[in-house]
Amino acid sequence: MEDKERIQSQIDKLADKYKDSGQDLSSYLDGLLYQRYLTYWDYIHLDTLLSLQVPRTHFPDEEIFIMYHQITELYFKLILHEQKQLVDDKSQKLAFFIEKVRRINSYYKALISSFGIMIKGMEREQFLQYRMALLPASGFQSAQYRMIEIYATGMEHLVHHTKRDSFSSENTVEELYENIYWKKGATDAATGEKTLTLKQFEYRYTPRLIRIARQMKDANIYTKYLALPKMNREDKELKEALKAMDLNANVNWPLMHMGSAHRYLGKEGSSIEATGGTNWKDYLPPSFQKVIFFPSLYTNKELNEWGKQWVDHIFNPEKSNLK
Repeated sequence: MEDKERIQSQIDKLADKYKDSGQDLSSYLDGLLYQRYLTYWDYIHLDTLLSLQVPRTHFPDEEIFIMYHQITELYFKLILHEQKQLVDDKSQKLAFFIEKVRRINSYYKALISSFGIMIKGMEREQFLQYRMALLPASGFQSAQYRMIEIYATGMEHLVHHTKRDSFSSENTVEELYENIYWKKGATDAATGEKTLTLKQFEYRYTPRLIRIARQMKDANIYTKYLALPKMNREDKELKEALKAMDLNANVNWPLMHMGSAHRYLGKEGSSIEATGGTNWKDYLPPSFQKVIFFPSLYTNKELNEWGKQWVDHIFNPEKSNLK
């Protein structure tokens, strides 16, 4: 009898749910009756997913290269998924804030630890040959990563460090975007000419990035943090989580890229250019860029020594705590 009452209760609730849709419950039940059973491979679109790796050369390791970057972009999407929930939240509850930042850090940790696949998982000789078929495409063109930065902090903190003192939140989004740090990485230092890689990226994504930057001007993660009650802002767990996010995004993740670039593009006495013509030796080192999402969390000494982990890792590996 209890089962019948429970089922009737569920039917009544379903009837209430669908009564405003213009169809009665019976129509939806017919749809449920005719619907196929769901399978794992249909749910995650497995066949489509496995068909997305389309190498441009015959070198076997190119498929590893493609899959790793696709996996990376999926992790970026997970990070953005958490960031969007955080900036959209109106409650400003401390536990919610901490949990979202914790999840973001877990995705970064997975990305950072997985980069060994890139550093040690491909033959250098194969890479140096198939990379020529990828010109001028570059990981520099990851729009999701640029979105992650814009959701994290104010655009004034993303201005190239050589110009950062001349800009503030009072500048327009367009002015800040024009001086954003990563553009320098794909611009010829001698002529000031943008690479084709940068021109392609700007043409496709600038309108979207500007739109997001406007939306996030007073609603990014850093401004959400600054708007918390003082007691919550001083919460040790939250501060440590945000600092970990800063280090993961702006030191540890670029550091892993540096390791990969040194492995495949570095050679004694000189270096090979990246596929998009980006100057990776100047663009990737965190100590050169000094991108910091949450600057008020650090002392002046910590801000001045930002990215020193990279210097220790490259030149004094025995002192480094980054493995």
